[in-house]
Amino acid sequence: MNARDRDGEGRARSARPRDGLGRPLAYGEPGVERQPEGVVRTPAQTVAEAQRLLDAGMPFHAHEVFEDAWKSGPPAEAPLWRALAQLAVGLTHAARGNAVGGARLLHRGADALALAGPEGIHGIDVAGLVRWARELALRVEAGAAVDAAAEAPRLGSPPDRPAPA
Repeated sequence: MNARDRDGEGRARSARPRDGLGRPLAYGEPGVERQPEGVVRTPAQTVAEAQRLLDAGMPFHAHEVFEDAWKSGPPAEAPLWRALAQLAVGLTHAARGNAVGGARLLHRGADALALAGPEGIHGIDVAGLVRWARELALRVEAGAAVDAAAEAPRLGSPPDRPAPA
């Protein structure tokens, strides 16, 4: 029986390295540096860090940034950050080849985001993200392969961050 990895407070935490999509690798293999948990960021810092990770093809890690925001921010904004985390996890599953889980989370995240906040809150292009998630979910359901970096959504409102050509 193997001893479980534990964090400083005794909670079970896997110390195995992870790849860019959050999949565990064998101990000793090089992996992607994990996002620290429990980081309190401003909404602008959250959006910027999550966008950086999405652009790098690391939606699993972006989901952790959104999770920190939903757990540390004002309760009224938790649905917004939780919906964005669902979109990032949906992209993660789709890029891993899990079409059913990826499409389901993309649809769920899009539905939640449509209800979560007004357009432009914290500079977030809510309508554009809902549209992106629904379109990607349909393509995933149709069997399309997904490259996480190539499919990374633009979080910012169109005036703040133009979409790539």
